[in-house]
Amino acid sequence: MKRRPLSLVVRLTVSIGAVITVVLPTFGWMMERSINNHFVQQDVDELKSVVQALTQLLASTPTDIPTGELHQRLASVVTGHRNAQYRISTDSGAAIYSTPGFNLDTFARTARPVEEITIDTVESWNDHQEAFRGAVLWIESDRLEGTARLRLAVATGIDFHLHYLDSFRRYLRIVTFVSCLIALLATWFAVYQGHAPIRRISREMRRIRSDQLHIRLDPRSVPAELVELTMSFNDMIGRLEDVFRRLSDFSGDIAHELRTPVTNLRTQTEVALTQARSVEQYREVLYSNLEEYDRMAKMVGDMLFLAQADNQLLKPELVDIDLQSELRNLFDYFSAWAEERQVLLENAGEPVHVLGDQLMIRRALSNLLSNAIRHTPEGESVMTTLKAHSDSVRIRIKNPGPPIPEEHLNHIFERFYRLDASRQRSSEGAGLGLAITKSIIEAHGGQIRAFSTAEATTFEVQLPLRLD
Repeated sequence: MKRRPLSLVVRLTVSIGAVITVVLPTFGWMMERSINNHFVQQDVDELKSVVQALTQLLASTPTDIPTGELHQRLASVVTGHRNAQYRISTDSGAAIYSTPGFNLDTFARTARPVEEITIDTVESWNDHQEAFRGAVLWIESDRLEGTARLRLAVATGIDFHLHYLDSFRRYLRIVTFVSCLIALLATWFAVYQGHAPIRRISREMRRIRSDQLHIRLDPRSVPAELVELTMSFNDMIGRLEDVFRRLSDFSGDIAHELRTPVTNLRTQTEVALTQARSVEQYREVLYSNLEEYDRMAKMVGDMLFLAQADNQLLKPELVDIDLQSELRNLFDYFSAWAEERQVLLENAGEPVHVLGDQLMIRRALSNLLSNAIRHTPEGESVMTTLKAHSDSVRIRIKNPGPPIPEEHLNHIFERFYRLDASRQRSSEGAGLGLAITKSIIEAHGGQIRAFSTAEATTFEVQLPLRLD
């Protein structure tokens, strides 16, 4: 069983929480490092002060100064430097002076002398559970023991700094942990509240039923990030509403269209059964019923064709088609009917070839031509013209007659659409011809339009010369 994906609230909370749990400890580590560097710099400054004071003292000390007075002067160097201590020795390692109470012998012998005391050159160590930071360097002086160079080990106690850093580190960990928890909870709450418009939209969507497809969401009432989603949903509902409307209209129309032949069949059969009939009379009833069956079969076939078109199942078998020749053949086919209605058929234009399905194109042109003949008054002419362009061909079928009102022009290609709802289609077919024609033209990548004026109605078909 496929596991349900994590919710957006959990995903965002985990993602933001991961960032927070990285950022806060990193920030704390940077603060701790900055404070530690500050303490190191303080120690370096204090050590430098001791070295500077000692250097000045040695420069002003007479060579014949008594040992007791010398030690007093050397002891005064660390006055005011509570944790500072130092040890002076000769180049050979013999001690000259060492701050009382401290032992820097080991450090003075093992540490490598440096040229200058900096953050990078000081060393830290522990001695008898005390922490120190210091350095060893050479100083020039010929005032003591007759030597020109002295080995100076200087250090300062850092227990106070280390205790403070340990306390700060523990406090920082607690603060960081609590801050991460608060930040995660605040993030979850903010994300949850931020999704409130989505939950509100979802509730509004759930309230829409099949009988309420006219309802639309207001894009102005949602955040900017959800405007596109709202508009897409409204577009989808609009398409569904159109499909439901067309399906409802289609169901009503197909029931209306089938009711007439079914009623005729039933009536004729009931009449035939009321009394005994001759063989010839029964044959007439059967022939009449056969006409109704043929009408229903044609309607069902047309509906199946349109269903294929709606599901993009029409696959034209492409061949080269001579449209001029197709129109001439259709003129020959409709000539008897046109002559009966006293309608002339005229063709103009240049020979044009297109790539398409010959049977489909013939059916589309036949529907348009029969429709034009049907609505042309006696003594008038139906005119067809062909014109080729750089990448397409246009076919116009024009017939005089009563104009089609503007409000009907956009609907005449719909199934079962009738200009006059009170008229029956017993003599006009099921009203699917123009819908089928439109499906055929669109399956070939073309377009069909209708224009109507007081003088004539024109159907214009545009087909590409080549299908992609």
